[in-house]
Amino acid sequence: MDTPLDTPAYDGVRRTAPRALATEAVHAGRDDLARQGLHAPPIDLSTTYPSYDSRGEAARIDAFATTGAEPDGPPVYGRLGNPTVARFETALARLEGTEAAVAFASGMAALSAVLLVRASMGLRHVVAVRPLYGCSDHLLTAGLLGSEVTWTDPAGIAEALRPDTGLVMVESPANPTLAEVDLKAVAHACGSVPLLADNTFATPVLQRPAEHGAQLVLHSATKYLGGHGDVMAGVVACDEEFAGRLRQIRFATGGVLHPLAGYLLLRGLSTLPVRVRAASETAAELARRLAADPRVARVHYPRIGGAMIAFEVHGDPHEVIAGVRLITPAVSLGSVDTLIQHPASISHRIVDADDRRGAGVSDRLLRMSVGLEDVEDLWADLDGALGTAARPRRGADFIDIRLHRVGATDRSEPAGAGRP
Repeated sequence: MDTPLDTPAYDGVRRTAPRALATEAVHAGRDDLARQGLHAPPIDLSTTYPSYDSRGEAARIDAFATTGAEPDGPPVYGRLGNPTVARFETALARLEGTEAAVAFASGMAALSAVLLVRASMGLRHVVAVRPLYGCSDHLLTAGLLGSEVTWTDPAGIAEALRPDTGLVMVESPANPTLAEVDLKAVAHACGSVPLLADNTFATPVLQRPAEHGAQLVLHSATKYLGGHGDVMAGVVACDEEFAGRLRQIRFATGGVLHPLAGYLLLRGLSTLPVRVRAASETAAELARRLAADPRVARVHYPRIGGAMIAFEVHGDPHEVIAGVRLITPAVSLGSVDTLIQHPASISHRIVDADDRRGAGVSDRLLRMSVGLEDVEDLWADLDGALGTAARPRRGADFIDIRLHRVGATDRSEPAGAGRP
Protein backbone atom coordinates (compact mmCIF):
# COMPACT_ATOMS: atom_id res chain seq x y z
CA MET A 1 0.00 0.00 0.00
CA ASP A 2 1.19 3.53 -0.72
CA THR A 3 2.68 5.59 2.06
CA PRO A 4 0.48 8.68 2.54
CA LEU A 5 1.99 11.94 1.37
CA ASP A 6 1.66 14.19 4.38
CA THR A 7 3.35 17.22 2.88
CA PRO A 8 1.28 20.42 2.77
CA ALA A 9 -0.89 21.15 -0.23
CA TYR A 10 0.44 24.06 -2.28
CA ASP A 11 -2.36 24.25 -4.84
CA GLY A 12 -4.85 25.98 -2.58
CA VAL A 13 -7.06 22.90 -2.15
CA ARG A 14 -8.21 22.13 1.40
CA ARG A 15 -7.79 18.48 2.38
CA THR A 16 -8.80 16.68 5.56
CA ALA A 17 -6.29 13.82 5.22
CA PRO A 18 -3.04 13.07 3.42
CA ARG A 19 -3.31 11.26 0.11
CA ALA A 20 -1.36 8.21 -0.99
CA LEU A 21 1.18 8.57 -3.79
CA ALA A 22 -0.96 6.62 -6.27
CA THR A 23 -3.89 8.94 -5.58
CA GLU A 24 -1.71 12.04 -5.75
CA ALA A 25 -0.24 10.89 -9.07
CA VAL A 26 -3.73 10.83 -10.57
CA HIS A 27 -5.17 13.98 -9.03
CA ALA A 28 -2.37 16.45 -8.30
CA GLY A 29 -2.43 19.36 -10.71
CA ARG A 30 -6.04 18.53 -11.63
CA ASP A 31 -7.87 19.48 -8.44
CA ASP A 32 -9.58 22.48 -10.01
CA LEU A 33 -10.91 20.76 -13.12
CA ALA A 34 -14.30 19.67 -11.79
CA ARG A 35 -15.07 23.23 -10.63
CA GLN A 36 -14.43 24.35 -14.19
CA GLY A 37 -16.68 21.67 -15.63
CA LEU A 38 -13.67 19.86 -17.11
CA HIS A 39 -12.39 16.32 -16.83
CA ALA A 40 -9.19 16.29 -18.89
CA PRO A 41 -6.64 19.08 -18.34
CA PRO A 42 -6.73 21.65 -21.14
CA ILE A 43 -3.70 22.43 -23.28
CA ASP A 44 -2.95 26.17 -23.39
CA LEU A 45 -0.82 26.76 -26.49
CA SER A 46 -0.77 30.54 -26.29
CA THR A 47 2.59 32.25 -26.42
CA THR A 48 1.19 35.63 -25.36
CA TYR A 49 -1.89 36.90 -23.52
CA PRO A 50 -3.89 40.12 -24.02
CA SER A 51 -3.97 42.75 -21.30
CA TYR A 52 -5.56 46.20 -21.39
CA ASP A 53 -3.93 47.18 -18.09
CA SER A 54 -0.36 47.99 -19.12
CA ARG A 55 0.42 49.59 -15.74
CA GLY A 56 -0.68 46.45 -13.94
CA GLU A 57 1.28 44.36 -16.40
CA ALA A 58 4.40 46.38 -15.67
CA ALA A 59 3.95 45.90 -11.93
CA ARG A 60 3.62 42.15 -12.32
CA ILE A 61 6.74 41.97 -14.48
CA ASP A 62 8.64 44.05 -11.92
CA ALA A 63 7.53 41.67 -9.19
CA PHE A 64 8.73 38.68 -11.20
CA ALA A 65 12.08 40.34 -11.84
CA THR A 66 12.50 40.85 -8.09
CA THR A 67 11.56 37.43 -6.73
CA GLY A 68 10.85 35.09 -9.63
CA ALA A 69 7.46 34.34 -8.10
CA GLU A 70 4.76 33.28 -10.52
CA PRO A 71 2.75 36.38 -11.50
CA ASP A 72 -0.69 36.74 -9.97
CA GLY A 73 -3.62 36.89 -12.33
CA PRO A 74 -3.69 35.82 -15.96
CA PRO A 75 -0.52 34.69 -17.75
CA VAL A 76 1.75 37.28 -19.32
CA TYR A 77 4.03 35.56 -21.80
CA GLY A 78 4.99 31.96 -22.51
CA ARG A 79 8.56 32.46 -21.34
CA LEU A 80 7.40 33.51 -17.86
CA GLY A 81 5.11 30.53 -17.46
CA ASN A 82 2.32 28.47 -18.96
CA PRO A 83 -0.84 27.14 -17.24
CA THR A 84 -0.47 23.62 -18.63
CA VAL A 85 3.18 23.38 -17.62
CA ALA A 86 2.27 24.79 -14.20
CA ARG A 87 -0.11 21.88 -13.65
CA PHE A 88 2.72 19.42 -14.19
CA GLU A 89 5.00 21.41 -11.88
CA THR A 90 2.37 21.39 -9.13
CA ALA A 91 1.88 17.65 -9.48
CA LEU A 92 5.58 16.79 -9.46
CA ALA A 93 6.19 18.96 -6.40
CA ARG A 94 3.43 17.09 -4.58
CA LEU A 95 4.93 13.72 -5.49
CA GLU A 96 8.42 14.76 -4.40
CA GLY A 97 7.21 16.47 -1.25
CA THR A 98 8.59 19.93 -2.04
CA GLU A 99 7.05 23.39 -2.10
CA ALA A 100 7.57 23.89 -5.82
CA ALA A 101 8.97 22.52 -9.05
CA VAL A 102 10.24 24.25 -12.19
CA ALA A 103 10.15 22.53 -15.57
CA PHE A 104 12.57 22.98 -18.45
CA ALA A 105 12.99 21.87 -22.04
CA SER A 106 15.32 19.01 -21.04
CA GLY A 107 17.08 17.52 -18.06
CA MET A 108 20.32 19.21 -19.10
CA ALA A 109 18.55 22.57 -19.30
CA ALA A 110 17.30 21.99 -15.76
CA LEU A 111 20.78 21.15 -14.45
CA SER A 112 22.25 24.13 -16.31
CA ALA A 113 19.73 26.44 -14.65
CA VAL A 114 20.71 25.15 -11.20
CA LEU A 115 24.40 25.79 -11.93
CA LEU A 116 23.63 29.26 -13.25
CA VAL A 117 21.64 30.14 -10.13
CA ARG A 118 24.56 29.24 -7.91
CA ALA A 119 27.12 30.89 -10.20
CA SER A 120 25.10 34.12 -10.10
CA MET A 121 25.72 34.10 -6.34
CA GLY A 122 29.48 33.68 -6.81
CA LEU A 123 29.33 29.98 -5.92
CA ARG A 124 30.85 28.24 -8.92
CA HIS A 125 32.44 25.25 -7.22
CA VAL A 126 30.62 21.91 -7.33
CA VAL A 127 31.39 18.75 -5.39
CA ALA A 128 30.14 15.68 -7.25
CA VAL A 129 30.15 11.92 -6.89
CA ARG A 130 30.67 9.68 -9.91
CA PRO A 131 29.07 8.11 -11.75
CA LEU A 132 26.61 10.64 -13.06
CA TYR A 133 24.77 10.69 -16.35
CA GLY A 134 27.46 11.21 -19.01
CA CYS A 135 26.33 14.65 -20.15
CA SER A 136 26.02 15.85 -16.55
CA ASP A 137 29.59 14.68 -16.00
CA HIS A 138 30.71 16.50 -19.15
CA LEU A 139 28.91 19.73 -18.25
CA LEU A 140 30.69 19.83 -14.89
CA THR A 141 34.09 18.66 -16.08
CA ALA A 142 34.29 20.91 -19.13
CA GLY A 143 33.31 23.99 -17.12
CA LEU A 144 31.02 25.11 -19.93
CA LEU A 145 29.04 27.32 -17.53
CA GLY A 146 32.10 28.55 -15.64
CA SER A 147 31.79 25.91 -12.95
CA GLU A 148 34.66 24.05 -11.31
CA VAL A 149 34.17 20.51 -10.06
CA THR A 150 35.83 18.36 -7.42
CA TRP A 151 35.07 14.67 -7.85
CA THR A 152 35.01 12.61 -4.69
CA ASP A 153 33.39 9.60 -3.09
CA PRO A 154 30.56 10.08 -0.59
CA ALA A 155 32.93 9.82 2.37
CA GLY A 156 35.03 12.70 1.04
CA ILE A 157 32.28 15.26 0.51
CA ALA A 158 32.76 17.24 3.73
CA GLU A 159 36.50 17.55 3.14
CA ALA A 160 35.98 18.67 -0.48
CA LEU A 161 33.77 21.63 0.45
CA ARG A 162 35.17 25.13 -0.05
CA PRO A 163 33.88 28.63 0.76
CA ASP A 164 32.78 28.98 -2.87
CA THR A 165 31.07 25.58 -3.08
CA GLY A 166 27.57 26.17 -4.33
CA LEU A 167 26.35 22.63 -4.84
CA VAL A 168 26.91 18.98 -4.05
CA MET A 169 25.58 16.62 -6.71
CA VAL A 170 24.85 12.91 -6.54
CA GLU A 171 22.77 10.48 -8.57
CA SER A 172 21.25 7.51 -6.77
CA PRO A 173 20.77 4.96 -8.20
CA ALA A 174 23.52 6.17 -10.49
CA ASN A 175 23.62 6.07 -14.26
CA PRO A 176 24.63 3.50 -15.50
CA THR A 177 26.06 1.34 -12.67
CA LEU A 178 23.02 1.71 -10.38
CA ALA A 179 25.32 2.47 -7.44
CA GLU A 180 23.42 3.87 -4.47
CA VAL A 181 24.45 6.41 -1.86
CA ASP A 182 23.06 7.10 1.60
CA LEU A 183 21.26 10.35 0.84
CA LYS A 184 20.71 11.21 4.49
CA ALA A 185 24.41 10.81 5.30
CA VAL A 186 25.41 12.80 2.21
CA ALA A 187 23.00 15.60 3.08
CA HIS A 188 24.51 15.75 6.58
CA ALA A 189 28.02 15.96 5.11
CA CYS A 190 26.93 18.89 2.91
CA GLY A 191 26.30 21.16 5.88
CA SER A 192 24.77 24.37 4.56
CA VAL A 193 25.62 23.60 0.92
CA PRO A 194 22.55 22.47 -1.07
CA LEU A 195 22.46 18.82 -2.09
CA LEU A 196 21.18 18.14 -5.61
CA ALA A 197 19.98 14.54 -5.99
CA ASP A 198 19.26 13.23 -9.47
CA ASN A 199 16.20 11.03 -8.88
CA THR A 200 15.59 10.09 -12.51
CA PHE A 201 16.11 6.34 -12.06
CA ALA A 202 14.22 5.94 -8.78
CA THR A 203 11.35 8.41 -9.30
CA PRO A 204 9.30 9.46 -6.26
CA VAL A 205 7.68 6.02 -6.37
CA LEU A 206 10.85 4.44 -4.94
CA GLN A 207 12.44 7.32 -3.04
CA ARG A 208 11.89 10.97 -2.21
CA PRO A 209 15.27 12.63 -1.71
CA ALA A 210 13.78 15.72 -0.06
CA GLU A 211 12.75 13.51 2.86
CA HIS A 212 16.45 12.67 3.36
CA GLY A 213 17.73 16.24 3.26
CA ALA A 214 18.22 17.02 -0.43
CA GLN A 215 17.20 20.62 -1.16
CA LEU A 216 17.07 20.05 -4.92
CA VAL A 217 15.67 17.02 -6.74
CA LEU A 218 16.47 16.71 -10.44
CA HIS A 219 14.65 14.64 -13.04
CA SER A 220 15.20 14.04 -16.68
CA ALA A 221 11.43 14.01 -17.15
CA THR A 222 12.03 12.52 -20.60
CA LYS A 223 12.40 9.19 -18.81
CA TYR A 224 9.94 7.69 -16.32
CA LEU A 225 7.86 10.81 -15.66
CA GLY A 226 6.82 10.97 -19.30
CA GLY A 227 7.11 7.23 -19.63
CA HIS A 228 6.34 6.73 -23.31
CA GLY A 229 9.42 7.93 -25.16
CA ASP A 230 7.58 10.82 -26.79
CA VAL A 231 8.44 13.89 -24.70
CA MET A 232 11.68 15.62 -23.73
CA ALA A 233 11.80 17.64 -20.51
CA GLY A 234 13.57 18.28 -17.24
CA VAL A 235 12.36 19.44 -13.86
CA VAL A 236 13.79 20.54 -10.51
CA ALA A 237 11.75 20.08 -7.33
CA CYS A 238 12.77 22.48 -4.56
CA ASP A 239 11.55 25.14 -2.16
CA GLU A 240 9.76 28.23 -3.43
CA GLU A 241 12.72 30.56 -2.93
CA PHE A 242 15.02 28.53 -5.16
CA ALA A 243 12.16 27.98 -7.62
CA GLY A 244 11.90 31.74 -8.05
CA ARG A 245 15.56 31.95 -9.04
CA LEU A 246 15.13 29.03 -11.44
CA ARG A 247 12.19 30.77 -13.11
CA GLN A 248 14.29 33.87 -13.59
CA ILE A 249 17.03 31.82 -15.25
CA ARG A 250 14.45 30.06 -17.40
CA PHE A 251 12.99 33.39 -18.47
CA ALA A 252 16.40 34.83 -19.28
CA THR A 253 17.82 31.80 -21.10
CA GLY A 254 14.63 30.60 -22.77
CA GLY A 255 14.85 26.94 -21.73
CA VAL A 256 11.07 26.71 -21.46
CA LEU A 257 8.98 23.56 -21.71
CA HIS A 258 6.43 23.41 -24.52
CA PRO A 259 2.80 23.23 -23.28
CA LEU A 260 2.16 19.99 -25.17
CA ALA A 261 5.12 18.44 -23.36
CA GLY A 262 3.67 19.68 -20.06
CA TYR A 263 0.37 18.02 -20.91
CA LEU A 264 2.04 14.72 -21.80
CA LEU A 265 4.06 14.78 -18.59
CA LEU A 266 0.98 15.40 -16.45
CA ARG A 267 -0.70 12.48 -18.19
CA GLY A 268 2.41 10.36 -17.66
CA LEU A 269 2.44 11.04 -13.93
CA SER A 270 -1.02 9.52 -13.55
CA THR A 271 0.30 6.06 -14.43
CA LEU A 272 3.80 6.49 -12.96
CA PRO A 273 3.30 4.29 -9.85
CA VAL A 274 1.68 1.50 -11.85
CA ARG A 275 4.34 1.58 -14.57
CA VAL A 276 7.30 1.70 -12.18
CA ARG A 277 6.02 -1.14 -10.02
CA ALA A 278 5.13 -3.40 -12.94
CA ALA A 279 8.44 -2.82 -14.73
CA SER A 280 10.35 -3.22 -11.46
CA GLU A 281 8.81 -6.63 -10.82
CA THR A 282 9.91 -7.79 -14.27
CA ALA A 283 13.36 -6.25 -13.83
CA ALA A 284 13.89 -8.06 -10.53
CA GLU A 285 13.10 -11.38 -12.17
CA LEU A 286 15.39 -10.68 -15.12
CA ALA A 287 18.17 -9.70 -12.71
CA ARG A 288 17.74 -13.02 -10.93
CA ARG A 289 18.06 -14.93 -14.18
CA LEU A 290 21.03 -12.91 -15.39
CA ALA A 291 22.79 -13.48 -12.06
CA ALA A 292 22.46 -17.23 -12.58
CA ASP A 293 23.60 -17.18 -16.21
CA PRO A 294 27.19 -18.31 -16.90
CA ARG A 295 27.45 -15.89 -19.84
CA VAL A 296 27.03 -12.93 -17.46
CA ALA A 297 29.99 -11.83 -15.34
CA ARG A 298 28.29 -9.34 -13.04
CA VAL A 299 24.83 -7.99 -12.36
CA HIS A 300 24.05 -4.58 -10.84
CA TYR A 301 20.57 -4.08 -9.41
CA PRO A 302 19.72 -1.49 -6.75
CA ARG A 303 18.53 -2.45 -3.29
CA ILE A 304 15.56 -0.10 -3.57
CA GLY A 305 14.43 -1.99 -6.66
CA GLY A 306 13.47 -0.29 -9.88
CA ALA A 307 13.20 -1.00 -13.58
CA MET A 308 16.89 -0.53 -14.44
CA ILE A 309 19.42 -3.35 -14.71
CA ALA A 310 23.12 -3.14 -15.54
CA PHE A 311 25.14 -6.24 -16.32
CA GLU A 312 28.58 -7.12 -17.59
CA VAL A 313 29.07 -9.96 -20.05
CA HIS A 314 31.99 -12.31 -20.60
CA GLY A 315 31.61 -12.00 -24.35
CA ASP A 316 31.36 -9.03 -26.70
CA PRO A 317 28.68 -6.57 -25.47
CA HIS A 318 28.29 -5.21 -28.99
CA GLU A 319 27.13 -8.64 -30.15
CA VAL A 320 24.42 -8.58 -27.49
CA ILE A 321 23.26 -5.18 -28.74
CA ALA A 322 23.22 -6.48 -32.31
CA GLY A 323 21.40 -9.66 -31.31
CA VAL A 324 18.24 -8.34 -29.65
CA ARG A 325 15.02 -8.44 -31.64
CA LEU A 326 12.22 -7.56 -29.20
CA ILE A 327 14.28 -5.28 -26.98
CA THR A 328 15.09 -1.95 -28.62
CA PRO A 329 18.78 -1.01 -28.86
CA ALA A 330 18.58 2.71 -28.12
CA VAL A 331 19.62 5.43 -25.70
CA SER A 332 17.30 6.79 -23.04
CA LEU A 333 15.19 4.83 -20.58
CA GLY A 334 11.90 4.75 -18.72
CA SER A 335 9.66 3.96 -21.67
CA VAL A 336 6.92 1.33 -21.81
CA ASP A 337 9.17 -0.75 -24.07
CA THR A 338 12.49 -2.26 -23.00
CA LEU A 339 15.65 -0.50 -24.14
CA ILE A 340 19.27 -1.64 -24.02
CA GLN A 341 22.47 0.25 -24.70
CA HIS A 342 26.24 0.11 -24.24
CA PRO A 343 27.14 3.09 -22.01
CA ALA A 344 30.83 3.18 -22.94
CA SER A 345 29.80 3.70 -26.57
CA ILE A 346 26.86 6.05 -26.16
CA SER A 347 25.52 7.62 -22.95
CA HIS A 348 28.95 7.89 -21.29
CA ARG A 349 31.13 8.11 -24.38
CA ILE A 350 31.67 11.81 -23.70
CA VAL A 351 33.32 11.02 -20.34
CA ASP A 352 37.09 10.50 -20.37
CA ALA A 353 37.80 6.77 -20.68
CA ASP A 354 39.89 6.58 -17.51
CA ASP A 355 37.30 8.52 -15.52
CA ARG A 356 34.56 6.35 -16.97
CA ARG A 357 36.27 3.11 -15.98
CA GLY A 358 37.25 4.53 -12.61
CA ALA A 359 33.56 5.13 -11.92
CA GLY A 360 32.77 1.49 -12.64
CA VAL A 361 31.55 1.93 -16.21
CA SER A 362 33.44 -0.96 -17.78
CA ASP A 363 33.66 -1.62 -21.50
CA ARG A 364 31.62 -4.80 -21.03
CA LEU A 365 28.76 -3.10 -19.17
CA LEU A 366 25.27 -3.05 -20.68
CA ARG A 367 22.39 -0.97 -19.31
CA MET A 368 18.83 -2.13 -19.74
CA SER A 369 15.65 -0.19 -19.04
CA VAL A 370 12.92 -2.78 -18.51
CA GLY A 371 9.50 -1.96 -19.91
CA LEU A 372 6.07 -3.50 -19.65
CA GLU A 373 6.48 -6.54 -21.89
CA ASP A 374 5.99 -10.08 -20.59
CA VAL A 375 9.02 -11.32 -18.69
CA GLU A 376 9.22 -14.58 -20.65
CA ASP A 377 9.32 -12.77 -23.98
CA LEU A 378 12.06 -10.47 -22.72
CA TRP A 379 14.09 -13.35 -21.34
CA ALA A 380 13.79 -15.29 -24.60
CA ASP A 381 15.17 -12.27 -26.46
CA LEU A 382 18.02 -11.77 -23.98
CA ASP A 383 18.85 -15.45 -24.01
CA GLY A 384 19.15 -15.43 -27.78
CA ALA A 385 21.23 -12.25 -27.81
CA LEU A 386 23.65 -13.54 -25.18
CA GLY A 387 24.40 -16.50 -27.43
CA THR A 388 25.82 -19.81 -26.36
CA ALA A 389 29.57 -19.10 -26.11
CA ALA A 390 30.67 -18.27 -22.57
CA ARG A 391 33.61 -19.10 -20.38
CA PRO A 392 33.00 -20.86 -17.05
CA ARG A 393 31.58 -18.75 -14.28
CA ARG A 394 33.91 -17.74 -11.46
CA GLY A 395 32.81 -16.59 -8.04
CA ALA A 396 35.24 -13.65 -8.09
CA ASP A 397 33.30 -12.18 -10.99
CA PHE A 398 30.16 -11.45 -8.98
CA ILE A 399 28.77 -8.90 -6.65
CA ASP A 400 25.94 -9.58 -4.27
CA ILE A 401 22.60 -8.23 -5.39
CA ARG A 402 19.55 -7.85 -3.21
CA LEU A 403 16.24 -8.09 -5.00
CA HIS A 404 12.77 -7.51 -3.67
CA ARG A 405 9.28 -6.97 -4.91
CA VAL A 406 8.59 -3.24 -5.06
CA GLY A 407 6.11 -2.24 -2.40
CA ALA A 408 6.84 -5.22 -0.16
CA THR A 409 7.86 -4.64 3.42
CA ASP A 410 10.35 -7.50 3.55
CA ARG A 411 13.51 -7.84 1.46
CA SER A 412 14.89 -11.32 0.93
CA GLU A 413 17.91 -12.63 -0.93
CA PRO A 414 16.69 -14.66 -3.93
CA ALA A 415 17.98 -18.07 -4.80
CA GLY A 416 20.78 -17.81 -7.32
CA ALA A 417 21.63 -14.20 -6.52
CA GLY A 418 25.07 -13.18 -5.34
CA ARG A 419 27.87 -15.67 -4.87
CA PRO A 420 27.00 -19.30 -5.56
